[in-house]
Amino acid sequence: MVDSQYYLPNDIGISALDCREACRLLSPKEQMYAHYLSRASWYGGLIVLIQTSPESANIYVLLQKMFCAQAPQQLEAVATAAGLSAEEYQAFLVYAAGLYANMGNYKSFGDTKFIPNLPKEKFKALVWESLAFKQSPGDMETLWGYCCELLYSLEDKQKQLGLGEKGISAYFSGNCCLEDAEFAQKFLDSKNLSAYNTRLFKTEIDGKRCYEVRLASAEKDNCAVEGKSESEVCCGKYEFEDSVFSVKRGDYAFLMEKVCQNLEKAKDYAANENQKRMLEEYIRSFTCGSVEAHKEGSRYWIKDKGPIVESYIGFIESYRDPFGSRGEFEGFVAVVNKAMSARFAQLVSSAEVLLPELPWPLAFEKDRFLKPDFTSLDVLTFAGSGIPAGINIPNYDDIRQTEGFKNVSLGNVLAVAYATQKDKLTFLEENDKDLYIKWKGPSFEVQVGLHELLGHGSGKLFVQDDKGKYNFDQTAVRNPETGELISSWYKGSETWDSKFSTIASSYEECRAECVGLYLCLNKQVLSIFGHEGEDAEEVVYVNWLNMVRAGLLGLEFYTPESKSWRQAHMQARFVILRVLLEAGEGLVGLRECTGADGRPDAVITLDRSKIYTVGKSAIQRFLCKLQVHKSTADVEGGRALYEGYSAVTADGTHNFLHLRETVLLRKEARKMFVQANTYIKGDAVELVEYEGSAAGLIQSFVERFPDDAEEVEAQLLQMTCMDSSCWC
Repeated sequence: MVDSQYYLPNDIGISALDCREACRLLSPKEQMYAHYLSRASWYGGLIVLIQTSPESANIYVLLQKMFCAQAPQQLEAVATAAGLSAEEYQAFLVYAAGLYANMGNYKSFGDTKFIPNLPKEKFKALVWESLAFKQSPGDMETLWGYCCELLYSLEDKQKQLGLGEKGISAYFSGNCCLEDAEFAQKFLDSKNLSAYNTRLFKTEIDGKRCYEVRLASAEKDNCAVEGKSESEVCCGKYEFEDSVFSVKRGDYAFLMEKVCQNLEKAKDYAANENQKRMLEEYIRSFTCGSVEAHKEGSRYWIKDKGPIVESYIGFIESYRDPFGSRGEFEGFVAVVNKAMSARFAQLVSSAEVLLPELPWPLAFEKDRFLKPDFTSLDVLTFAGSGIPAGINIPNYDDIRQTEGFKNVSLGNVLAVAYATQKDKLTFLEENDKDLYIKWKGPSFEVQVGLHELLGHGSGKLFVQDDKGKYNFDQTAVRNPETGELISSWYKGSETWDSKFSTIASSYEECRAECVGLYLCLNKQVLSIFGHEGEDAEEVVYVNWLNMVRAGLLGLEFYTPESKSWRQAHMQARFVILRVLLEAGEGLVGLRECTGADGRPDAVITLDRSKIYTVGKSAIQRFLCKLQVHKSTADVEGGRALYEGYSAVTADGTHNFLHLRETVLLRKEARKMFVQANTYIKGDAVELVEYEGSAAGLIQSFVERFPDDAEEVEAQLLQMTCMDSSCWC
């Protein structure tokens, strides 16, 4: 039997994202703006297939051809004739829905591979009996040949995303290892070139290492582009140390062109000059591969305060790059939820009072708090590998430090993602379960707000720029841990991501989660969210309880074979669990037991009377250390601290390796979301929604590219084929 973590269960939760009311309230102009931004996002989202694994795009095209010829309901009779049971056909539909929802065959949350939960010969029989095969047998047989082995392969390297022998990554050719990623980063830094929109391919010519750095762009020409400064161009061949680097444009060119065409159309419906300029810069960025242009677009985006239709698009989160520098494509379009946003606005207004409460000296806080937009949004479109509950962007530290950022909480995602059934609630005592179900939603809303705004939005990076100028007084700022003057900082083009690389994402998520835990103890914060007295205490208790439980659940996302974590947030929560267990005095209890079903189980407890004493001081000390290492670019100290708490061992007071097996035994699959499509009918935008099921999710993708599906599929196959030898 294959480990169940590599299957998606037939009863996986699939929910439709409700956005009808939000869209109905938009004016015709706003609807057109949202429509074209959605189109740009969906085309760009297909890039994630290419970024995820060598086989993802081939599997996507195979499924699209089958479902375009026959809807899931029609294909069911074919499946029965091909010898599939009802359970096997449902497993096929769930696999297809999973591939669409994750934009590839690796889970967006956890980065493990998932394979179809039906025998390979049954899958093949269904392909051969399908109408798509009967219409184009040669094409379908070729497609099956491209992907049938990798579709089912669970060789150790292919079980998860990773670099070198640790896993699969399409951000790098298969012969790259961590040393190549580090060396390439050195080169990129020397050219002041961001890795966000790049991929790296290595070859050897005449015994010399040659690296190709590909920039994502619609433009394929590698000469200078009109209106671009020489410092932005960087295309060409360079000797660097003992190697040769070639920087080229044109990665995902067809899809980048589609993104630009739709952003150009959206521009006609922009609400103001900031939106117009933002889109112009995005188009420039996606046309010629300039991250600087995307940064400029992000600056206009920050200035566009409180728009009715909110969006962001580009190479954003670096969680899935094993090195932590390259961004996955993401595009979202959402509509403001005014009632919830009012609460977040109040939190923003209180930020200047709340920030000094954080446990680090004033010198370690930004010179001036840049009040961000903080809105609650109902998602219309979220294209990429998965949908988060909240976002803090842009991720460019130089912009966040001096110009600002925005926070969004995705209300209609929160509403369905965190609904919990009591009988599926694991690892809690019975008397905690009802409380947990009642208060998880409200407590998570508080945590998301604090995490995104005051977590990611707080803390200063000490920098010495290219001209030698410091953004701090190096004769006065002292390390609160040692009492001595600080002795390290960021220099020149060094950034948080480039310095802390592989741990940067998770470390920062941990810092933000700790800020949320710490500040949710503040009565003013709880009052802003409408919680007073006993209710406020329940919110605090459930927020902390949720965090320690999440730390235990996080063990699902640890791979013992490679001793690596596959999900930044879950690693962060495990670290927090370790910190709180270490605090002792009975604050957190974790014991293994036998469940009512006779199988291994575990129970986690939290002593609410010690949260404000033992708990608060433990988080206070840890949070200060995290910030000091981050502010001072102390990679060595930061790594030692963070990797120490991240270690999953069988030693000590808890056997976490054994607990991991229990967590896997009782895990619940992450929910998937079905999103609507928009179409232009005459002069109006029409919203088409689908049922919350595997069939509904599949149908939404079948109808997503009505005008050019065949061309899109052909281009995806071409892009995949071009690089197929890079992963052999």
